[in-house]
Amino acid sequence: MARVLFINAGSEGHINPTIGVVEELISRGEEVVYFTIEAFRERIEKTGATVRTFDGEKFIKAFISGGRNYLLERINGLLRTADIVIPSVLEQIKGEHFDYIIHDSMFGCGRLLAQILKLPAINSCTSFAQTEVSFDRILENLSQNIPTEIVKRIHDDYQNLTAMLKGKYNVEINSPYEIFCNPAPLTIVYTTRAFQPFGEGFDQTYKFVGPSISSRLQQDTFDLTAIEEKSPIYISLGTVFNRAVDFYKLCFKAFEHTNHTVVMSIGKQVQLADLGEIPENFIVKEYVPQTELLKYTKLFITHGGMNSTNEGLYYGVPLIVIPQSADQPIIAQRVANIGAGIQLQMQSLTADQLREAADHVLNHQSFLKSVGNISESFQKSGGYRQAADEIYEFKRSI
Repeated sequence: MARVLFINAGSEGHINPTIGVVEELISRGEEVVYFTIEAFRERIEKTGATVRTFDGEKFIKAFISGGRNYLLERINGLLRTADIVIPSVLEQIKGEHFDYIIHDSMFGCGRLLAQILKLPAINSCTSFAQTEVSFDRILENLSQNIPTEIVKRIHDDYQNLTAMLKGKYNVEINSPYEIFCNPAPLTIVYTTRAFQPFGEGFDQTYKFVGPSISSRLQQDTFDLTAIEEKSPIYISLGTVFNRAVDFYKLCFKAFEHTNHTVVMSIGKQVQLADLGEIPENFIVKEYVPQTELLKYTKLFITHGGMNSTNEGLYYGVPLIVIPQSADQPIIAQRVANIGAGIQLQMQSLTADQLREAADHVLNHQSFLKSVGNISESFQKSGGYRQAADEIYEFKRSI
């Protein structure tokens, strides 16, 4: 039995794919100590892992303090989280032994902790993977239109932060790529090479295990029998960018006089009362058991987070992707490129456009055929069990 240190301060999309992996590792005899924020304690404890936390509010405050307008600023924000995460983790594991570390690809200073603790490292990548070359290309493209004085300010901040962290923790930071992507000797990617853009360009240190879909271990109050025979349209903007009252009302307008049953998940940031009168053919909930619901869904209207996209494609559901932020435009474009759905823009969207887009996807068999192909490849890919196999293979080599 090995002792595993797992570091992950991310949101739902970063946490959920790891649940099955942790359960599988524990079922094979590993002992997992999982560091995250308090919001995810109960969910991770149900896997059998020991959960320890660091201050989520301070973490978010530090991350946001780097700036939100440019990717370079977000890299500085990640650097600023180091003084929240690293001392807390080191204090809480003092005197303990671990055999290897698994860390999130973005949140939690995983690469730095691996250096400090001198542990073999595994990178848990919940979005599309990036090589250093592809990341630098993205960074260069996104930096072209930033005013020179702003670039200088951000660059100076980066230099000061990296110098401070090198001096304080005796770590090497050689590039923004290392901060943003946390590369490691083994990277577990929760999609397939076929769905990954330029998937053939990644070497064998990247293991594309497919979507990691397992029980969420939550109590569900949603009555699935109400929709089992109705093949609903399902609408969700995920858990981060879902404060979207105007969009939800637009969905009412688009589908209220249709024969579709529509299930809409609105999260905790919007109150039902804010939406006004709910059409009779809508079921609106704060939370729904997404993976269970998708088994009956005929169309998924989504923000295009990697987690939701993977789940929709896994269950063979065509997508309409309305990206909000982060990597979602890239994911939306990939969905469109493989013919599994279409992309719409939130800024210019009208009720008529949304209804017509839904009719187009539902009435053209090509979408169903394409999503069926990717669904088959996803379901054959192994998911969290394959991830555990790859981790064990890596463990044997260290």
